Amino acid sequence: MRTRSLRSFISNWVVHIILSILAVIWVIPIAFVILTSLRAEGGSYKSYIFPRGYTLDNYKNLFLSTGSLDFPRWFVNTLIVSICTCVLSAFFVLCVSYVMSRLKFKARKKLMSVSLVLGMFPGFMSMIAVYYILKGFGLLDTGALKLLALIMVYSGGAGLGFYIAKGFFDTIPKSIDEAAYIDGATKWDVFWRITIPLSKSIIVYTLLTSFMGPWVDYIFARVILGADKVYYTVGIGLWSMLEKEFIEYYYTQFFAGCVVISIPIVILFLRTQKYYVEGVSGAVKG
Repeated sequence: MRTRSLRSFISNWVVHIILSILAVIWVIPIAFVILTSLRAEGGSYKSYIFPRGYTLDNYKNLFLSTGSLDFPRWFVNTLIVSICTCVLSAFFVLCVSYVMSRLKFKARKKLMSVSLVLGMFPGFMSMIAVYYILKGFGLLDTGALKLLALIMVYSGGAGLGFYIAKGFFDTIPKSIDEAAYIDGATKWDVFWRITIPLSKSIIVYTLLTSFMGPWVDYIFARVILGADKVYYTVGIGLWSMLEKEFIEYYYTQFFAGCVVISIPIVILFLRTQKYYVEGVSGAVKG
């Protein structure tokens, strides 16, 4: 018994040590970003991690600068695109998930298989095709239309990611739907008035994941928005700060921008963590 307890004690310590090392490795890049954003010394990369002086001027200059690199404008552009995409994507995902979970039709299994296969391919494979389709429709003529095109691209294929929400809907007893049908409810009434109120956790999960995609994307936004800096999103805008002609002046502001754009995601996740976990666990059980 003593030998077994000693082995268990040692194994627990080994596990804790490994997890502690991994936690430190995970925290180091975050600490580097925060420290660099507070660095008082200008210029680009330094050989030391801890700044010689600390200041909040990097954050101040980030929002007061309205030249060719206009971070406040980029932030607003990204916020508009993310919110619109979030609402549209969540609506598409929830509708498709409900249909696949509750309605039975001939092509149902084939459509699910096709969507599963398509989901295995990275989205940027269709990037050039999407670009020329949007160009053919004239959606790349002005900056405002480019933002609309970006919203369409992000939300257009959102319905293919219905599997997690479908798994959650599968956990809701179908007897509730049948009782509502007996009382004269339509399929839309059951979806909107019964299923949606019972699905707060998966709705929050869907909204959060739909918001995060456009907020941190770079590839699609870069292709669609081109060189029109006024309509950049924060992903492209921050990267442009590291270009050769800007890096010496904007390097510390770049890291300040990285901290700023992470704040909305952190707040959203902390406020919705409970529902996020419930949504994922419910989908797994389904």
